[in-house]
Amino acid sequence: MNLNCIIIDDEPDAVNLLELLIRQSTAWTLKAKCYDALEALTFLKNNQVDFIFLDINMPQLTGMELAALLPDRTKIVFTTAYSEYAFESYAFQTIDYLLKPITLKRFLAAVQKIEKFFLKQEPQQLQNMESVQDCFFVKSGKVIRKIVLRDILYFEGERDYVSLVTKDEKILIYRRLKDIEAQLKLPFLRVHNSYIINYEKLNKIEENHIYIADKRIPVSEKFRDGFMEIINQKKF
Repeated sequence: MNLNCIIIDDEPDAVNLLELLIRQSTAWTLKAKCYDALEALTFLKNNQVDFIFLDINMPQLTGMELAALLPDRTKIVFTTAYSEYAFESYAFQTIDYLLKPITLKRFLAAVQKIEKFFLKQEPQQLQNMESVQDCFFVKSGKVIRKIVLRDILYFEGERDYVSLVTKDEKILIYRRLKDIEAQLKLPFLRVHNSYIINYEKLNKIEENHIYIADKRIPVSEKFRDGFMEIINQKKF
């Protein structure tokens, strides 16, 4: 896995060992070696990395003090000769805690843990990106319109067309509702023969009806179980 990292440590021998382990055992890019906290702050102000190797015992600012100054999203692998800071370290975005001297066996275990952590992040990042960017194009009359999925409140099917409803407008599409349903995924749910809703937009559920904006939408028996299964997953 290609990750970017830096080392922050005031001990040259410790930096050299960690650099050697990174180059021999990973495909990571070591972007910088910083020998004190102020040098690290200057670098991180102008450069982005996936995570940092951070020594705890340093002059001027300790690793803990530096960590408190970094953005909350900063991912950290602490490196130290002292085990007593382990509990305190997890007040930050800590991936791992390496005790010096760092052995090859322990470093390889850390590599697995670090890469597993970032593999878990990628699907969520992709999901977030899709939720913002997903769109499609529809033909309404002589016009082809771009529709952002997150703006849709619901689809209402009629005999020969479908009404696509957003907060600001209603667009007529000459398609069947089931054809549109085949191209959608969560958060869109079929709740009735005539309705597909964006469940992220619903305000409340009362008896057998959903309320989205000022629209009262029935939930039919055919789709009720599937709809409530999704809703129950979101209940406290």
